[in-house]
Amino acid sequence: MNVKKVLAAVTAGATFAVMVAMGSLGGASWASADDDRDGEQSKIRIGFEVAPVPLNLVGKDRALVGLGSYLVNVLDHCNLCHSDGPPTEFAKGGNPYFKGNQPTIINQATYLGGGRVFPQQAPGAPLIVSRNLTPDKTGRPEGGRTFAEFRYIIETGTDLDHVHPNCSDPSITASTTCFPASLPFNGDLLQIMPWPGLRHMQEHELRAIYEYLSAVPCISGPPTGVRHNDCT
Repeated sequence: MNVKKVLAAVTAGATFAVMVAMGSLGGASWASADDDRDGEQSKIRIGFEVAPVPLNLVGKDRALVGLGSYLVNVLDHCNLCHSDGPPTEFAKGGNPYFKGNQPTIINQATYLGGGRVFPQQAPGAPLIVSRNLTPDKTGRPEGGRTFAEFRYIIETGTDLDHVHPNCSDPSITASTTCFPASLPFNGDLLQIMPWPGLRHMQEHELRAIYEYLSAVPCISGPPTGVRHNDCT
């Protein structure tokens, strides 16, 4: 075999190897994409299985609602904080933490309606009460928030309601509404809520949560306060 034939054979072999490698990578890419789709479909299915309340799917993206339910109820456990507290979080006979292996049955009357009072962060600090996340009469969650507002809240932790601002008077050392200047807490931000971790979620996931919250039943709450919501 002369030199030209040897070079031709080597070149052909190298080209074939490159083509095989590219094909393998392409196959791996397709397999990864298929796995991602299968994984999300599984989450959507589980989301609908665990949703503890009837869902209004009219005009909603069904896949987003299912995925949002998975994120809200399976991963993030939003109702743990955004219900009326442990005594009413579960329906009668449905508290899995009780003796007797009770099934998990969420109390629909308080689901995501807010009202949990958290321990005081420091002496003089206002008491933090969880907000109502259910949709109002507009059909938008968290009292009528747009998706842009919802995303901004999650990504920055900003309290658009300004419920507990920083006290403007430095002589205030204790308050039920504002954070005294002597305390390090930033009243412009949502305290207690784990937004520092949630802000790393992808926009697709945030849209899914928003879509799910739009589909849950409205809870009106008391006539005034952070839990109040206009359902009609």
